[in-house]
Amino acid sequence: MLRKVLVGLVLFAVLAAIGGGIGYWMVFSSNTPTYSGVRSVKIPKGSSFTTIVDSLSTAGILKRSQTFTWVAEASGWGDQIKAGHYTFHDGASNYALLDTLRRGLQAPIRLTIPPGSRREVVARVIAKQMTFSPDDFLEALADPSFAAELETDTTHLFAYLLPETYFMYWLTDERTVIRKVKQHFDRFYADLKTNATRDPGLTTEEVLRLAAIVEWETSLRDEKPKVAGVYLNRLRNRWRLDADPTVQYAIMQREGQKRRLFFRDYKIDHPYNTYTFRGLPPGPVTNPSPSSISSILNAAEHDYFFFVATGQGGHTFTRTLREHRRAAQDFYRVMQERRRQQAQSASENP
Repeated sequence: MLRKVLVGLVLFAVLAAIGGGIGYWMVFSSNTPTYSGVRSVKIPKGSSFTTIVDSLSTAGILKRSQTFTWVAEASGWGDQIKAGHYTFHDGASNYALLDTLRRGLQAPIRLTIPPGSRREVVARVIAKQMTFSPDDFLEALADPSFAAELETDTTHLFAYLLPETYFMYWLTDERTVIRKVKQHFDRFYADLKTNATRDPGLTTEEVLRLAAIVEWETSLRDEKPKVAGVYLNRLRNRWRLDADPTVQYAIMQREGQKRRLFFRDYKIDHPYNTYTFRGLPPGPVTNPSPSSISSILNAAEHDYFFFVATGQGGHTFTRTLREHRRAAQDFYRVMQERRRQQAQSASENP
C-alpha cells in the first residue's frame, strides 16, 4: 500500500514538473521565427483578437499562434491589447509580445517631408505612413482658426513644414503632426537667427517666401546664399524680383503641373508673378528646405543683380543687364547644342 502511494506521488510530481515545464515553455520561450533586425505590425483601433493574431502572423512575427492565444486567454492580456505600431526583435516570448502590446509600448513611424514640393504631394507622403487621409491633412492646412493657433495663416502654414525627418506615433492625428512640425520649425528658426551672419530686414514669413523662391532656383547648397543675395539686392533697390519660380507657381495654379516656361508666360496676370508685380509674392511657392531658409539669413553680400543657368547645373552671376544678356546667350547656345546632339543620337539609334 505504501509503495503504491509513493509511486502515485512520484508520478504526480513528474506530471506536475512536465506540466510546469510546458507552461514555462509556452510563456517564456521564443515564439518568433529567426530574423535579423526588427519586424513591425500595425494594429488598427477596434481590431479583434483574431485579427491581431492574423496580423502578427502575416508580419512574420508570430511563430506559433496557438500558444500565443492560450497564454493571452489564460492571462487575460488578450483583451488589453492596444492599437498602434509595434516592432519586435526575434526571440521574443509570448509573455514579451503580450506585455508590449497590452502596455501600448509603440514604436514611432519615420516621416520624411520632401522639400520644394506641392502641398498635395506632402499630404500624400505623410498620410501614406499614418492613419489619416491626404484630404484630412490638406483640410487642416486650410483651416484659418488652426493656422491662427499656430501664429500664422493658411497662406504660409505649409511653408512652416520644415523638410526634415520626424518620428511620430502611427495613430497621431494630422493636426498634432502639423503642430509638432511647426514647433520644430520655431526652434530651428530661433537657432538660425541667433547664428545668422546677415539681417535681411524681413519678417519670418517674408523669409519663407523668399526662401521658397531660392528653393526652386537652385539645388546647389553652396550657391543658395549667392542667389539669395541677388534677390535681396533687387528688393533693396526696389526692383521687381523677376523670379521664374513665381511664374512657374502661377502656371501650376492654372494648369496643375510644372512645365517649360515660354516668353508669353512672363506676362501672365497672376498675383504671384513677380515679373508683373513688384516685391515678394503674397505667399511661398513651395516649402523651402533648411538650407534655403538659412541662405536668406546668411545671404552672400555682393553687387550681382542677375544670374542665369549655365546648362551645367549652376548659374552665372552678373552685375549689369549687358553682362546678363551675354551670359544668357551662352546658355542658349549650350542648350541648342545639347538639343542638336540629342536629335542626332536619336536618329542614329532609332
